Amino acid sequence: MDKELLNRKVQVERKVFFISLRENPRGRVLRLTEDVGGRRDTVMIPAAGLTSIRDVLDEAIKIHAETPSAAGAQE
Repeated sequence: MDKELLNRKVQVERKVFFISLRENPRGRVLRLTEDVGGRRDTVMIPAAGLTSIRDVLDEAIKIHAETPSAAGAQE
C-alpha cells in the first residue's frame, strides 16, 4: 500500500490537476493527474527525476515570464 506524503489540487482554467507524492516499498513517485470534464490522464514520475523535471519547469516559467504571449495573455 502506498503512503501519501503530499496531496494537492490545482485548478487552471477548466482543468484540475491532482499532484501527489507517494511512497511504497519500491520507492517514491510523484503522481500528476489531469482531469478535464471527467476524463483523467496520469503521469508517474520517479523521485529520482524530480530535480530534472523541476529544472525544466523553472526554465519554462522563466521563458513564459520574459516572452510576450502570441495570445497576449500573461499570468
